[in-house]
Amino acid sequence: MDGEYGLLDTDETAPGDEWEEIDYTDTEADRIARERDREFSQFRDRITDADQFKVEASVFDDATFAALYKLVQDGHIDAFGGPISTGKEANVYTALAGDQTVAVKIYRINASDFRDMGEYMEGDPRFESIGGDKKSIVLAWVRAEFANLDRARRAGVRVPTPVAVERNVLVMEYLGTAEGRARRLGEVTVENPDTAYEVLREYVRRLYDAGLVHGDLSEYNVVVEASQLYVIDLGQAVTVHHPNSDEFLERDCRNVANFFHRQGVDTSPDQLLAYVREHADPRSEE
Repeated sequence: MDGEYGLLDTDETAPGDEWEEIDYTDTEADRIARERDREFSQFRDRITDADQFKVEASVFDDATFAALYKLVQDGHIDAFGGPISTGKEANVYTALAGDQTVAVKIYRINASDFRDMGEYMEGDPRFESIGGDKKSIVLAWVRAEFANLDRARRAGVRVPTPVAVERNVLVMEYLGTAEGRARRLGEVTVENPDTAYEVLREYVRRLYDAGLVHGDLSEYNVVVEASQLYVIDLGQAVTVHHPNSDEFLERDCRNVANFFHRQGVDTSPDQLLAYVREHADPRSEE
């Protein structure tokens, strides 16, 4: 890791303070799962028997397999690879799409407790009419993650490029090599911490200027890929209208500043927070 950490050029049409409500209604995958035609049933059986999915056969419902089936039909996935990571809420796998490797993030609706998601959804204008059932919450969360990634990218923040979303499955750019996923910032030796800090500081500012607060930013949600810093895991990112957006922004600044202070950078949470607020105006007209 030598040199680098360049900034992206910002998009002249970067989003301002406009928002669209997240659609979390049933998708084509739900219809496919209900009808269970022969082609889908054969696909489901193949996926269920595949080594990388065997452990999940008991927690992936038919509609999850139908979502994967629909993504294959639409050309977003050609062949599945192995697991990248597993968690309480989601598992991430590699897959091939043409000659490109993509990441497939599958949120598990039936096997996890998603009550903590409410902390981020309640008060976000994109979820004004959402109900309290687990399925609606998870579907809205996945689609919000897709929207957040797209918004961050257009604001000039390096994130995995979102490719497609279907029900509880998100397809996005894979960050890593054939040998494995990109390493998290907290897993590597940061050889140019001052430069890395300046880039990440600018990314926090750009997110805020685009009306978003990551909400869980730390050295564990930033990865290093090809000598560049990428922000990941934006599912919980909230708009600046959220009643806790200031608290989340302060937490992000505290995590980032404290990490880089330990790397020898002359900074503090208050300095980072002041920089973001001084140089960003998320409610301005673009």
